[in-house]
Amino acid sequence: METSAEPTVFIATQQSHAYPDRLRLPLNFDPVRLRADLDALIDTPWTEHFVRQNYEGDWSVLPLRCTKGATHPIMQIYSDPTATDFVDTALLARSRYFQEVLGALRCPLQAVRLMRLTPGSIIKDHRDNDLEAESGEARLHIPIVTNPEVDFRLNGARVILDPGTVWYLRLSDPHSVANRGRADRVHLVVNCVVNAWLTDLLAAAL
Repeated sequence: METSAEPTVFIATQQSHAYPDRLRLPLNFDPVRLRADLDALIDTPWTEHFVRQNYEGDWSVLPLRCTKGATHPIMQIYSDPTATDFVDTALLARSRYFQEVLGALRCPLQAVRLMRLTPGSIIKDHRDNDLEAESGEARLHIPIVTNPEVDFRLNGARVILDPGTVWYLRLSDPHSVANRGRADRVHLVVNCVVNAWLTDLLAAAL
């Protein structure tokens, strides 16, 4: 697990934001079942993340939902901001608990990916434009495996993400990850449309 004596610090970089830059949502999923579905796919070829300037080492992806019509591996892992139609992949069809998890998210789902950062790899400080609830699209992170030496920073403050928890992260703000441990860090990463259900969930998290 990602653990630290440092406190989680909520930072709002602009007063116009309705929510903090991070919120642990009042949802939890079974870490054992998450890991079992991951293990069933672990030997599937992962696709290297294509934005090479944003990382060093091995940052790779498996698509569970992708843009409709995407067949090339790169296009299947690309979160196209202009896309409106998304479909489940064959990998999701093999993953019963991942299906259950996604079914519990009662908002329109866009791209859904497993994202792996191997030991010794880093994701450099960067921003993902418009990934904030106020603009109508949110990204949720559900950690599956991690280790105590993973250092995820959002607006310079460390965020501790335990397996099975669900987090809204405002990734239009600067963020980075360093995996200094000896085990992979794998998250289920869900892009979704903000609707009334998700707005209520964010409000409950406050």
